[in-house]
This record gives sequence, structure tokens and C-alpha cells, in this order.
Amino acid sequence: MSVAAPSKVAVVGLGYFSQFHLRSWEANPDVDLLAICDPNREALQAAQQRCNAQAFTDIDSLLQQTDAEIIDIVAPPVAHADLISRMIRSGRLIICQKPFCTSIEQAQQIVQLAAEGNTTVVIHENFRFQPWHRTLKGFLDSGKLGQIYQCRFNLRPGDGRGADAYLARQPFFQQMPRLLIHETAVHFIDLFRWLLGDIQSVYADLRKLNPVIAGEDAGILVLEHEGGAVSVFDGNRLSDHVADNTRLTMGELLLEGEGGALRLNGHGQLYFRAFGASEESLLPIELEVDESSFGGGCVDYLNRSALDAYRENGDYENTAESYLDVMRVSEAAYESHSSNRKIDLRGTAR
Repeated sequence: MSVAAPSKVAVVGLGYFSQFHLRSWEANPDVDLLAICDPNREALQAAQQRCNAQAFTDIDSLLQQTDAEIIDIVAPPVAHADLISRMIRSGRLIICQKPFCTSIEQAQQIVQLAAEGNTTVVIHENFRFQPWHRTLKGFLDSGKLGQIYQCRFNLRPGDGRGADAYLARQPFFQQMPRLLIHETAVHFIDLFRWLLGDIQSVYADLRKLNPVIAGEDAGILVLEHEGGAVSVFDGNRLSDHVADNTRLTMGELLLEGEGGALRLNGHGQLYFRAFGASEESLLPIELEVDESSFGGGCVDYLNRSALDAYRENGDYENTAESYLDVMRVSEAAYESHSSNRKIDLRGTAR
């Protein structure tokens, strides 16, 4: 039986978060990380110290001089449409960071362009790939919780205080006109939709607590799902929670159903309490948790999932086409806040 050759990968965009992408691809024996690209030469030099790959300052040179099968875009949303339009090639896989593009209209155009060019685009929406969330999903799929009533996530990373908020990692957060929902809660919109089904209505009440930033940094988002479950995102980037590393889980989750309740704490531990019981039991996390990486290693788990689908002609999670519905919910959240009303999404999805 022959062994397939490693898939050729290029990473475009070498800002703060790219370290997790580079680490993932470098460690994968089924991958040849052949190229990296960023117009910032300092970023290129720093990345070259991490990996043995050809370095490019512009995407056209990369595309002309390499034959990358998979291109991983870790660049800002303003660059997505131009980059992807240049990368279209039949059979190619493009993985693109979120937030995806600069608007739903632009994203729809790119989705259509990619489909016409037989190019698969997957959005790097990685919270659903966090090990505890994969375990939670498996528990729900087993039917042990029965009918799901509600799910709540309290986001409390504690990184949004003072004049230097976000500057150490992602300084552009300070200038984003939309922060909490567009950049952060979108993770949980995708997560809740994956766990509980399509979202039928949205209500949001948002506010800004830190005056040095442009966008909102706290608020409540309430989502109604098909089947009757309700999910609540309660976000406050200035508050923290009990955790050795408040960025590991970013907060705490409680999911309640007919058969009991599941609880995620800030240490990445998942507990189940059966209905009527007074004691909880610790559930084994089914995937290895890498506490040295973001989200327990979710970047690598997403990349591996996409790579497996590419190499085995399988099904992809989070295609750009399906992600349009996540973007619609995010937009509806801002509409809800500005109009102070619940937005009904039934009939607006694909």
C-alpha cells in the first residue's frame, strides 16, 4: 500500500496568532510547510526562525514560485477577498481566519467565486475544536441529556482593562468599531449553532466599559434555536473567572437538559450532574489538551480535520458557504442592539 506524499502548505499572514498555525503545520508529518508570506519583513524573519520555509513578501510571488495545495490565511479581514480571489485554483483548499471578509456581501461574492473555481474555502472557526467542546458534543449526540433546554457561556478573559488593554497580543482590538460580537462572540454563535441547531432569533444588549477602545466589550446575546433550546452568551472582557489561565477556556459554560446538566470550568474540566443528583462526575476529555497552545490545541485540531477531509475527499466542517449563516447572526446581533428588539431570522438563511 503506497503512502500519500505530504500535502504542500503555505501560511499567509504572520501576526500574533500565526504562531499557533505554524506550530500546527510544522508538527504534522502529513504536511510540507513550504512557504510563508507577509509584507512585514520583521514578521517574516521572526517566522523563519520557527520554520524552514521559503519566505515571500507578496502573494503573487508565492503563487508563481510554489505549488501550494493548501493555503492558510491568517491575515486581517480587509485582505481576505483580494487574497482568496488570487488563490483560486481547481482542487485547492484555502483555510481562512475569522472574521471572514469585511461584510456578508463580500463574503458571498468570494464563496461564489471559489465555487466557480472548484476551490474549497474553510473558515478557521476553532472554538468548536476545543477538546472540551468536542467531548461535550459527543455527550449530547449520545442522547444521555435528552431534550436540551438551554446553554449559557460566561466569557470572562479579564484582558480588557486599562489603557493597555489588548496591546500585548492583538493591539488592533482597540480600534475595532465592533469588538465583542464581531471578534469574540462569533466563536460562540458558531459553537451554539453546532451544538443546538440553526438559530431562529437573536436579541442583543451591548455596552462599552473601557473608554480607550472603539467597540463594545460587554453585553448579553440571547439566541433561540430550532427545536426550542435557548443559548445565552454573557460577555465581559474586563472580568475574570477562576482559572490558572483565563484564556484557556475564556470563561465557564453551563448546559442544561432533561437528563441533567453539563458544566465546563476554567481549567478545561467538564462535569456532568444527573437530574435529581447532588453530586457531579468528571467526564474524561476525549482529545489531548495542549495547555501550551491556544484553546487546548484547537488550532491544530481544526487544521487536522481540514487536512483529513482534503486528503481523503471527505466532508469539511465550517465551509465558507455554511459560515455565512454565522455571519448573519452576528449582523443581526448589532441590528437587535441598535433597534432594541428581537430579530427573527427564520427565512433569511440559505
